[in-house]
Amino acid sequence: MELEPYCRSAADQDIGLEVLCNPEHHLQKGSEEIWQYIKNEEVSIMKVLMINGSPHVQGNTSIALKEMEKIFMAEGIETETVHVGNKDIRGCIACYSCMEKGKCVFDDLVNETAPKFQACDGLVVGSPVYYASANATLSAFLDRLFYSTRFDKTMKVGASVVAARRGGLSATFDQLNKYFTICGMPVASGQYWNSIHGRSQGEALEDGEGLQSMRTLARNMTFLMKSIALGKEKMGLPLKEEAVRTNFVR
Repeated sequence: MELEPYCRSAADQDIGLEVLCNPEHHLQKGSEEIWQYIKNEEVSIMKVLMINGSPHVQGNTSIALKEMEKIFMAEGIETETVHVGNKDIRGCIACYSCMEKGKCVFDDLVNETAPKFQACDGLVVGSPVYYASANATLSAFLDRLFYSTRFDKTMKVGASVVAARRGGLSATFDQLNKYFTICGMPVASGQYWNSIHGRSQGEALEDGEGLQSMRTLARNMTFLMKSIALGKEKMGLPLKEEAVRTNFVR
């Protein structure tokens, strides 16, 4: 049976195998052995980058992301959250400077996040709903992040989560997923469209189904990332043809 990357590393060194292959079991018992081993032995583990598009640091979007983070930790997945929604992020001006320089002409949080995006195995984007769409600051950030980064994003797993009092969730969910699907990134799904309800800060904690949806999504995303890692090891990435660009102008 094939082992996850960090399990194989442990097997090679014949230490910590049972702990590393079953981190959830041990972490639920309060054990920090897996993290201590990772720190000491520099084991390569999977990473998920989480983007919080809410202007509120402890808002309902954060609740959804943190619910996922609990599962990632239990599964031995490293996470990092970048808070975007409360930053001053300007939109893309279509100058195409990034094609020459390899980075956005505006040297801000977008360029700071780019190497983290390249290094991660999965990307989670969370946003509150504004008029049935994502936060404008987040949209500007994602436009520039995805366009200015020229590295291949194929098979890097993406997931979006949205928070609202009532409506506009599925429209925002669809909007965010388009960033993934244009780049060959598989989209992780849960048990429903990935959403959570709440208006006042902290109200999402009362949405039991929404919280469960976040946990299911995190587990499914973990499975997908590990499955893709094994697939790439055995078969590599799918063959890519040279892009054909067609402009609909006579």
